[in-house]
Amino acid sequence: MFNLDVLFSVGNIILFMAIFTRISGLFRTAPLLSTYPIPVQVKIWLAAAIAFILFPIVQHNTTTFVTPNSVPALTLILLKEYMIGYAIGYCANILFIGIEMGVNTFTIQMGLSADQALNPASGGTSPVITQAYTYLASMLFVALGAHQWLFAAIYNSFKSMPVGYIVSFSPNLIEQIIIVTSQIFSIGLAIAIPIFGILFITDVLLGFTSKMMPQMNIFMVSLPIKIYLGLILSLMFMRPMAEQIAIYIEQFLTKIAAIF
Repeated sequence: MFNLDVLFSVGNIILFMAIFTRISGLFRTAPLLSTYPIPVQVKIWLAAAIAFILFPIVQHNTTTFVTPNSVPALTLILLKEYMIGYAIGYCANILFIGIEMGVNTFTIQMGLSADQALNPASGGTSPVITQAYTYLASMLFVALGAHQWLFAAIYNSFKSMPVGYIVSFSPNLIEQIIIVTSQIFSIGLAIAIPIFGILFITDVLLGFTSKMMPQMNIFMVSLPIKIYLGLILSLMFMRPMAEQIAIYIEQFLTKIAAIF
């Protein structure tokens, strides 16, 4: 028989709120959960369901939690829990930001920069090609079970960063998050270089052609050539990029597991 007075005690309710808040922080920045238009009600109920599953495990393993006796103390605990979940999702989302940055780079080189303002599908400013690579990365993310790794990371974080007053953001943790953030540029560069390099060489060759044949309107010729060439290269490099993105996903998941 369950003792409802103990189950719904103030300490258990606050502990459940802390778990729910940490998961909410993960949902705020995690890939797929934050980048796609999932209804807020669905996110809230999903976070509550996960918190309900984790509650007895966290309660059994938590021995140092002290129930706060004031609103400021409770606010401090919930803010800390939200920041931990936010940091885990943020580190995972760095990969998608780097991919988007790299694809945007060679998309602009193709001459499709205006598409960033005229794309009605996403409601944002990302080009259609960028969305295609984002969908590709999302499918790989799910196929590799990366979403399960994220929930495993949030579960393990309750062991390394237990619920309570102690703020666990050590200088080493901040340094590791900064290192992960800095990899946006290396990922973006690795994604952009193959296609961007070929398009850059194409621009150089078109420049030589313009000097040798001044009567040719090189601008009217170069624009469709670069678009067609960019689309063909995007299709040609999609499979090797998918393999590279899969490697990046595994590396990021390993780093997140080591950090948290």
